[in-house]
Amino acid sequence: MATLAKRKPQNFPGQIYVDSSCIDCETCRILASDIFGEDQTGSFVKKQPETESEKLQALQALVACPTASIGTEDRIDLTDAKASFPKQIQDEVYHCGFHSKDSFGAFSYLIVREEGNVLVDSPRYIPSLSEKIKNLGGIKYHFLTHRDDIADHEKFHNDFGTQRIIHEGDLSAVPNAEIVIKGREPFSLSEDLLVIPGPGHTRGHSTLLYKHKFLFSGDHLAFDPKNDRLIAFRGACWYSWEEQTKSMQDLENYNFEWLLPGHGHPTHTDRKRMSEMLRSCVLWMQKR
Repeated sequence: MATLAKRKPQNFPGQIYVDSSCIDCETCRILASDIFGEDQTGSFVKKQPETESEKLQALQALVACPTASIGTEDRIDLTDAKASFPKQIQDEVYHCGFHSKDSFGAFSYLIVREEGNVLVDSPRYIPSLSEKIKNLGGIKYHFLTHRDDIADHEKFHNDFGTQRIIHEGDLSAVPNAEIVIKGREPFSLSEDLLVIPGPGHTRGHSTLLYKHKFLFSGDHLAFDPKNDRLIAFRGACWYSWEEQTKSMQDLENYNFEWLLPGHGHPTHTDRKRMSEMLRSCVLWMQKR
């Protein structure tokens, strides 16, 4: 829990604050960008929420924070903020919230579909979140982009009987996975779900393409809003930058409108613009 004794001096005075346990995962700055800012120490409150919308966004960031580094001076009812997750992004795709410190605060997502819901990467296991997911139809598949973002996969498996999916290159992280992706060839899980192996960030990293519209990219590809471009994390490539560059080139064979990363800002644009940004990202990677 956040504590006033550890409150950062950078915080704008008022009810909401960030304490020194912040790990700079960016979660709060993505969920409530008008409220939370960034400096060399990580996140802090740059402006206290004023409108009801801002207050809800700030409290959503509080409950999503993986290290419980956001606090309030007075006790505040968090019921509405907790109940807002999973939060709809578009169509059948939701942001799960409740980020896990075991995944360094990575985003996780839920796809709601008649043929069986898909959990992408893992949030913290929270009973209230589990109940909400059950009301949305449960979880059939648990797709794990790579070894870093598996978090509470075991708890979700025990609760929902999930079929966990991971690439053989990262199988040691989930040795009991029910579905193992092999090699470099794309794997069709169903007509609307395509697993695209993309080694680079880790040996077994993969992305998931849903309805040729939503790309769940894990730590492979992200969006940089400051420079309006797609990026890869050169300083956080644990296996091979050369392989990651090749994997990024492979993604050019697919069209999508939404990029939903594990780390970084979810973004939406038209397919032409997304394709252009991906080409620019590949060219940038080839020079590094």
